Amino acid sequence: MEESIRMAEAAGTFNFELVSPEKVLVSQPAWQVTIPGEEGYFGVRAGHMSLIAAVKAGVVEVIAREGEAPQKIFIAGGFADVTAKNCTLLAEQAVNVNELDAEKIQQQVNELEFDVKNATDPVQKAMAHKKLETALAKLAAVKGNAAH
Repeated sequence: MEESIRMAEAAGTFNFELVSPEKVLVSQPAWQVTIPGEEGYFGVRAGHMSLIAAVKAGVVEVIAREGEAPQKIFIAGGFADVTAKNCTLLAEQAVNVNELDAEKIQQQVNELEFDVKNATDPVQKAMAHKKLETALAKLAAVKGNAAH
């Protein structure tokens, strides 16, 4: 582990981990990671100030080396723990954007809109609304419309 940290520092990278309840989705050195924070998207690079941030549903972009195309991962919220040498993102749900199916997500959106409209219990309505927000963010991600 210490050897990988030294190699990362030499390359201008930091250690990045993206963890969901199901599995560790990413564990690798990264040059830059863009995260959808509750207060807006923020970028992380080696030497970043320490912070803990709430994360909203959206797309995380992971760039392993400067100049490379980003790996795009949809997350459904969570928390980010950032230090100068590490960034750990604990996500409620995470999936590679290229694994998302727009038609299936649109069907979910339609069903959830119906659920929100017809829910009479405030708790059920709030839960359906939260699921709808996540599905809409997922749909935007798969269509390439995720806002930064």
